[in-house]
Amino acid sequence: MAKRQVQNLVDALAERLGRSVVLDDTEVNLLVASRHYGDADEQRIRAVLQRDVGTAAIGHILGQDVAHWTSPGVVPAREDLGMKSRLCHPIRRQGQLLGLLLVIDEDQSMTPEEIEEVVRTGDDIGAILYGELLSQDEHRHEQETAVVELLTGDTARPETAVRTLDRLGVLRHGAHVTVTAVTLDDRAVAVETAVAELALRVATVSASRSRPGYTASAVLGTRGVLLQTWENGPTGERLREQATELRDAVGSVLGHSAGAIAGVGGVHAGLHEAHRAYDEALVALRAALRVARLDGLALADELGALDLVLRLPETELTPARVPEPLRRLRCQDPHGQLLQTLRCFLDLAGSRPATAEALHIHRTTLYYRLDRIEQITGLSLDDGSTRLLLHLGLQVLEVVG
Repeated sequence: MAKRQVQNLVDALAERLGRSVVLDDTEVNLLVASRHYGDADEQRIRAVLQRDVGTAAIGHILGQDVAHWTSPGVVPAREDLGMKSRLCHPIRRQGQLLGLLLVIDEDQSMTPEEIEEVVRTGDDIGAILYGELLSQDEHRHEQETAVVELLTGDTARPETAVRTLDRLGVLRHGAHVTVTAVTLDDRAVAVETAVAELALRVATVSASRSRPGYTASAVLGTRGVLLQTWENGPTGERLREQATELRDAVGSVLGHSAGAIAGVGGVHAGLHEAHRAYDEALVALRAALRVARLDGLALADELGALDLVLRLPETELTPARVPEPLRRLRCQDPHGQLLQTLRCFLDLAGSRPATAEALHIHRTTLYYRLDRIEQITGLSLDDGSTRLLLHLGLQVLEVVG
């Protein structure tokens, strides 16, 4: 009934203006649209036909800071998105943003009287949306509470949270469970907390819609998370692909300079293991943040010994934790050639022929480098304990930079 009322209001406004009108939610997802009035652009056609505004368009609209507008304003055209200029009116009730009423206005020719028509219609729609919000907020809160309880292990009876998600129809049982976490690398650019939370919610909700019934999303502070069930265990490639899409979605909303990073936990058996998957996802997230070669995306199952290092408290992950012989080596190896040789040598279990082949160097060159490493560190590479110390030390060095 509420949606029909809103649709009628949007249709009536569009007819009075002779312009195409849409109503989006606060995350710029299409709620209702009027018929075309000969002014439709590629972006509108996509939104109406595919029910998908697209993360680039979402980013463009939110990038105008519409979430803080209190009166109508102009969203400029974006030719690369096939998007004409729009009048955007933020619909608010009790100070809370409830939706965005957008009217195509290519040449910005709307009169003050027409803009006032938009505002009046927005007030009427706001009353309806506010009533819907009061009922839906409880649903979202219930879902996120259940997700948090499963992920953090804060409930002694996880089956209660499982039943809640099942009753809400957002998460069916599956043989396997995974957790993906995404956050912002705040070293790249400062983003207002409320804006960051909105971007994380847009991205995670969008991702959950791609697997309806098998994905629940939540925003926990500065992290967005996906809790997923699977009938067949997903491959690492599938999880990496999904995490990449999630990062891209956050980046599209905020602008790619925001630097979204993602961590993926391992595949576990059943929802009762969700807390383990979440714990691993957080470790992977730390790896994505700290280890440059991972390029902002890490899978827990691919971390190896890094997992042990990254479970140290943040205050312990300092250069002082790098073994002193490795620190000497680093100081006397400004181009990193000896460190690269040592890492390759240790990764290949101390095999000199395999190391020379992997580095594409002559064995004589390799022997010279290994001798230099032993001279600088004062350690013998033939000793198993030494190799273990250096191998773990290299992991620490990579984490602390």
